Order: sequence, then C-alpha cells, then structure tokens
Amino acid sequence: MLENITNVHPVLLALMGGVFTWAITALGAAAVFLTKDVNKKLLATMLGFAAGVMVAASFWSLLAPAIEMSVSGPLPKWLPACTGFLAGCGALAFIDKALPHLHLNQPRDHAEGIKTNWKNTTLLVMAMTLHNIPEGLAVGVAFGAIGAEVPNATLASAIALAIGIGIQDFPEGMAISMPLRASGLSKWKSFMAGQWSGFVEVIGALLGAAAVYLVRPILPYALAFAAGAMIFVVVEELIPESQSEEDSNIATLGFVIGFTVMMFLDVALG
Repeated sequence: MLENITNVHPVLLALMGGVFTWAITALGAAAVFLTKDVNKKLLATMLGFAAGVMVAASFWSLLAPAIEMSVSGPLPKWLPACTGFLAGCGALAFIDKALPHLHLNQPRDHAEGIKTNWKNTTLLVMAMTLHNIPEGLAVGVAFGAIGAEVPNATLASAIALAIGIGIQDFPEGMAISMPLRASGLSKWKSFMAGQWSGFVEVIGALLGAAAVYLVRPILPYALAFAAGAMIFVVVEELIPESQSEEDSNIATLGFVIGFTVMMFLDVALG
C-alpha cells in the first residue's frame, strides 16, 4: 500500500494529510450534536493529551531530523535547528500579539491581540485557529521532505506525524464547539465554528510542503520552525488551559499519555 502512495506527488500527500487533520478536528467538533456540555476534567485531560503529542512531535518528528540533516552541512549542526526554532517561536509570538483572540475559559477583558469589537465566539475561534497553524506546517514540511528526496525523510514517519496531529485535533475541535454550544449558540453554528478552525491546517500543510519541495536547503530550518511554533502554542495556550482545573494532575496524566502515544507512533512507524 505504501508503495502506491509513494508515487503520489508530495504536495498532494501534504494536502491529504492536512485534510485528514481537518477532518479529525471536525469529528471532535461534531460531539456538540451529542451533548451540550463536556466534563471539564475530561476536557482538561484531552488538552493535556494534545500538548503531550505536540511536544513529542516537535522533537522526534521535527527537531531531531533537522539536526541530523545538518550534520554534513557547511554550518554547525546546531545552527539551523536553533535558528529555525527561534524563528518559529518568534513568528507565533508576533501572531499572538497581533491576532485578536480569546483563550478558553477566559473573560472578555482577557482577550489578546489588537483590540476589536468581534464577538467572543469569533475570538475563541481565532484562538484555536492560532493553535492549528504550526500543526498544518509540520504536516506539510514532513511530506515535502519526501519530495525533496531527503534520506532521513520517510513516508511512514510523515504519516505517523499526521496521525499524531490528527489524534490531538479531536479534543481541540471539542474545546471550541462545546463552550460555544454551552454559551447558547446553536449546535450547527457551534460545529461549523469548531471545524473551520481546523481548515488552516490544510493551508499550512500546502504551504509547508511547497516551500521545502521547491527549496530543499531550507528544510532543516522549516522543520525547526514548525517545532518552535508548536512549542510556543503548547506553553502559551494548551498547558495553561489544561491546568485551569483544581485537579491539575489529571491534565498532567493526559500530557504524559499524549507524549507517549506520539513517541510510539514516530519511533515504531518512522
């Protein structure tokens, strides 16, 4: 089966990976049709799980390959990874300051970014969209690396990354649709808001794949950039949101499980 997939253009593979993660986000958002509310401890656990997946993916799927690819290059092997990582963090920090958004369970006066009169629902969607930007880039870069014929890049590892990102997108879809439904928004509008927040992953996947496919030398930087962007999201948003409940240990357990699942996927399949 993998042999047949290998013949597919890497940018198209990235598109498929982005659509897959978007679909899982929509699946999580669809939980709004089954219930109006979700247990807060369960949501905290799932957000912790998502954070664990993203941290593990940042190292095994992105940073480690970036360093390995730089070993035979003209620059010190640590330079591309460090440069790309800091650039990714810096880019998301800039977007975080500029993009109007509201974190989960936060009052209106805690909205971040440029001041606006947007509704709370729109601000919440924008916050989750911010989450999904680096995830789409990571999937795209992983598939683009195959087209760039990088020796370390394999289809199995790219698929493992897409699966891991997809798994943690499920709770993220719930994390936006369920609060919107609880606030009085209709089921359909809550679902649409939740699933559309994941569409940015399709765009990010296409951009990431096209960039490294066309300009191979930037691949180590692109991998590290995606890692830095994901780590920023984890530290800035996912971990604080998951730890908002009094019993924070359950969110920590979710993180550990998510980290282990992504580590298994990358090591076993990659």
